[in-house]
Amino acid sequence: MKLKIVFMGTPDFAVPSLDVLVKNGYEVVGVVTVADKMGGRGMKQVLESPVKKYAVEQGIPVLQPEKLRNPEFLAQLRALEANLFIVVAFRMLPEIVWNMPTLGTFNLHGSLLPRYRGAAPINWAVINGDAETGVTTFFLQHEIDTGNIIFQDKLPIGENETAGEIHDRMMQLGARTVLKTVQSIEAGTVPQQAQDDSQASHAPKIFHETCQISFDQNTDQVHNFVRGLSPFPAAWTTLEHEHPTGQLFSDGRSYLKYSTKDGYVKVLELQLQGRKRMGVKDFLNGYALKK
Repeated sequence: MKLKIVFMGTPDFAVPSLDVLVKNGYEVVGVVTVADKMGGRGMKQVLESPVKKYAVEQGIPVLQPEKLRNPEFLAQLRALEANLFIVVAFRMLPEIVWNMPTLGTFNLHGSLLPRYRGAAPINWAVINGDAETGVTTFFLQHEIDTGNIIFQDKLPIGENETAGEIHDRMMQLGARTVLKTVQSIEAGTVPQQAQDDSQASHAPKIFHETCQISFDQNTDQVHNFVRGLSPFPAAWTTLEHEHPTGQLFSDGRSYLKYSTKDGYVKVLELQLQGRKRMGVKDFLNGYALKK
């Protein structure tokens, strides 16, 4: 069957998946992405999503709806006459959208479903100290991240890898999995497996207030928490405590460490609020710690 694809995505993570479709000759008849916003100095610069920038370079029509149920947007989407929708790092779709194409809508998710359903699967896998994660393609249905699994591919997590490093490797793996999924749909051999809800876990959205480091944990747990939030949104703490754990130790010149439940974590880099990230020696050279 001849595929006509609409691709939905926003950040850098989604671009390799769109790129692999274009480079393999698939007809991408449209891209749906977030609306432009103003930013930069004085909020005078128009900020376009990475997916939009790529689509414009390739001459692919772009739709940027404020609301996904908007009748005008729905009419534009239908007019593209796509028979397959692909979602990579976009927003939750209403049924009127995901149920539109005859071949269905599939999503790429950054975990081995049903583990880590939700908004921040990469972060939570690292925070929890997992040794591996992966990607899953699945067909959308009513409940978020619950549809039938198509393909899964695994990705090891190094003991010192950050969420950012996993993200960068995962977006390349995800692109290959998206291509494999499209090829199987095209061939009419697409596998489907229902998710086992009893094995499900969740990866809720992360907020600034939940990024504060708790030093009442073991050293490994603190280490995993910090790398699971690196480089963004970043784990944080205050510089000087009066608590049994989380006490600050430094010679004022070359090292900085915090006590944990069973030891210490040594700080290699840090960033003061509103300042640039720096190495600990540079920080100590310009900051006088209280004794």
